[in-house]
Amino acid sequence: MTLQPVETLLATVLVLLLGRHVNRLIPLLSRYNIPDPITGGLLFALGMLLVGSVTELRLEFDVTLKPVLLLAFFAAVGLSANLGLLRQGGKRLLMFVLVLAPFLVLQNLTGLLIAWGLDLHPLMGLIGGTITLVGGHGTGAAYAERFAEVHNIQSVMELAMTGATLGLVLGGICGGPLAQWLIRRHALAGTDGQAAAAQPSADGDAAPISAASLIPVLAAVLVAVLAGQWLADLVSGAPVTLPSFLWCLLLGVLIRNCGHLVGLRLNDAAIELVSSLALALFLAMTMMALNLASVASLAGPLLLILLGQVVLVLAYGGALVYRAVGRDYESAVMSAAFCGFALGATATAIANMQAIVQKYGPAPQAFLVVPLVGAFLIDLINALVLTGFLALPGMGS
Repeated sequence: MTLQPVETLLATVLVLLLGRHVNRLIPLLSRYNIPDPITGGLLFALGMLLVGSVTELRLEFDVTLKPVLLLAFFAAVGLSANLGLLRQGGKRLLMFVLVLAPFLVLQNLTGLLIAWGLDLHPLMGLIGGTITLVGGHGTGAAYAERFAEVHNIQSVMELAMTGATLGLVLGGICGGPLAQWLIRRHALAGTDGQAAAAQPSADGDAAPISAASLIPVLAAVLVAVLAGQWLADLVSGAPVTLPSFLWCLLLGVLIRNCGHLVGLRLNDAAIELVSSLALALFLAMTMMALNLASVASLAGPLLLILLGQVVLVLAYGGALVYRAVGRDYESAVMSAAFCGFALGATATAIANMQAIVQKYGPAPQAFLVVPLVGAFLIDLINALVLTGFLALPGMGS
């Protein structure tokens, strides 16, 4: 039985509602920031696996909208990149970026070495590296589709989603203990008083979302999507190519930061709405079609790669990140955020910081720097690093 595009979209929305309801019922899922589409999609896929084992019912989905939703998400991420805010981060922002960049290379090398030791395809090392851990579900899904089409790797989408989900949990578990260890070891103290989570202000229009504010954002997203696809096709024969989603992200950055020259102002809340909705629908559409039975054969090796990455993250965060960004209380808080970045997502990083400041006091500079890096800088750097790795000999074999 095949569901048509509108029926598939309805099923996707229902899966999102299911995930939201379950996440509210089970506090543990909310605590570790497991996304609603991941929860709902996994439950749906598990239900279909059980139904398929006792009946002849098989569901297939017309996922015509799925690639567009993914590109729209990355275009919206680019539109959220206000480069003018970078000046506010100062030296701590610069040092945080500088210490993150070599880590991305080291994380991928770790994944590749463990994959080589387990006799896996080298691309599995990148799936267990920055593709899913730093990149999260969106980047993981984008590269998984590419690997499935070009390299025909078995169950790569399922493994990417599994890796990204486990990364969220591991990133949430590791960040707090690392920061507490640093605080106690170095006798650090935060400022007394209520914890403040100051977020950087944006220069975009902050008015409530309306049709008038949403339409320009949709127009900008669609322009970035269409132009990004065109550019990707234009340079497809080059020795080193960038995937379509990265072109869409870069064009989004360009539109956001040059749009004022033609009087364009975009509503930040509307950008966030489009970004969140596009990613949620894409992930739910992806997850509900997973073949969970096919994941079992490679789940063990993937878990070994992830455990190796946890050791690397804790060592790097405690030994290098803390020292590079200041060796003070704010640095310990940013080390907790680093665990969120390196294993999970920006939401995990911020959740780690919130847990620390609620106990030890505010860290205003950390709450300025981390969202700026997580909003777009980490994705840009990660995309460049992955492009270099994918150009290495043997990656396509």
